[in-house]
Amino acid sequence: MKILAIESSCDETAAAVIEDGRKICSNIINSQADEHALYGGVVPEIASRGHVEAISAVAQAAVREAGMAFDDVDAIAATCAPGLIGALLVGANYAKSLAWSLGKPFIPVHHIRGHIAANLLAFPELEPPFLCLSASGGSSMIVLVRDYTDMEILGGTRDDAAGEAFDKVARVLGVGYPGGPKIDRLAQDGDDKAYVLPRSHVDGAPLDFSFSGLKTAVINLAHNAEQKGEEIRVHDLAASFSAAVSDTLVPRLKLAAEQTGVRTLVAAGGVAANSRLRADLEAMAAELGVPIYMPPLSLCGDNAAMIGAQAYYEFLAGNTGTIWQNAFATAEISEKICQKHGIAKKRAKR
Repeated sequence: MKILAIESSCDETAAAVIEDGRKICSNIINSQADEHALYGGVVPEIASRGHVEAISAVAQAAVREAGMAFDDVDAIAATCAPGLIGALLVGANYAKSLAWSLGKPFIPVHHIRGHIAANLLAFPELEPPFLCLSASGGSSMIVLVRDYTDMEILGGTRDDAAGEAFDKVARVLGVGYPGGPKIDRLAQDGDDKAYVLPRSHVDGAPLDFSFSGLKTAVINLAHNAEQKGEEIRVHDLAASFSAAVSDTLVPRLKLAAEQTGVRTLVAAGGVAANSRLRADLEAMAAELGVPIYMPPLSLCGDNAAMIGAQAYYEFLAGNTGTIWQNAFATAEISEKICQKHGIAKKRAKR
């Protein structure tokens, strides 16, 4: 089964053709990062307009690279939640219209489920159940994946997501957007013990975490140094910050593994590309004597291949959508977003 998948939840317009949820036939990404860097972060309206301009050409390129025509695909999928609502609507409406015109099934996909499914493309042997640390710009959570479409959040951030914290710290340090890869590169030449930064703990919720205090600590440190005329050692601060993020995330995944007894670990999301986090996760897994799977860097960020991979399993589970399918800025990973279209349908009938 070959699925044409569309991803437009933030500032990447992406399309891919995926076979049986495991094989990448094509994977096209049009990034707007350089344009948004001018503003220090993603501007939702600009992102939406960028998707409108690029989506048709990107989808055509994905089908062409797969050596197919639109009529040859078996289903159309799109990210329908969570994300920037305007950006999501562009991709979802394009995919729904294409599916309707071709007479193909439409499959709505949860963005975070897609990030987790990126590992299915890289590791053919990987099967549920497993525990996943999903960390990106929009969310950070520990997920128990019982089956391909049966997931439960065991712990998550109480405020900022890890990727959001990377972007904000990068802005404070003046290194620009996107912050994650730039902080990572700076940290390679820094001393991770040069600056003392907090590691959060949430009373009564040992698997939850917080990044607002860490972010604020870096901002205050930078402002105090500026007021005193002191120089910030950017490489050292980047390394210290990366270590603090990893020290916040990794122990909680370890605790979740010990509490649940699940013996397979997975990482996903844009922050999973961070070299310090990857090294610490590997060391933790070795300590526990369990395998850990992390997608290649090319599949950590937003892409449509991961959406196509998850879409295959959503289709097998019967989670298909209709022309009434809506998009949602927020949605729990446990929700079946294909069932969240009733309001739009009722309004249309009026």
